[in-house]
Amino acid sequence: MPSYSIGQAAELLAVSPETVRRWADGGHLAMDRGVSGNRVIHGVSLAAFAKERAAGLHPVPGGVLTSVRNSFAGIVTAVKVDDIVAQVEIHSGPHRLVSLISRESVDELGLEVGVMATARVKSTNVHIDRLGSQN
Repeated sequence: MPSYSIGQAAELLAVSPETVRRWADGGHLAMDRGVSGNRVIHGVSLAAFAKERAAGLHPVPGGVLTSVRNSFAGIVTAVKVDDIVAQVEIHSGPHRLVSLISRESVDELGLEVGVMATARVKSTNVHIDRLGSQN
């Protein structure tokens, strides 16, 4: 079973190591001592905590029914508009999403730098890479 140091967990959760320590000390995140005596978080426990923490962060507004399960609430950081097409960049936590949409959509949604927006992604072509150096 993979396990993670406090620093690795902090990076994965996009928080500071001190925040991870506070969560552990407060009983919100289970930790054990590894063979070296350092505090470690088991991968299964970290995954469950991350899932619980993300629950409800990106709700679908107003009773809208959708099949899209991947959503990223964030802030618009760039909009490049052409006659027909626009490129919109959204930062959601540590994630940067760039989308090409119609200029008409940008105008109708009032998208401009500084506006909060949610990017919803539905794709049949998703690549998953496994990171190395896990305990």
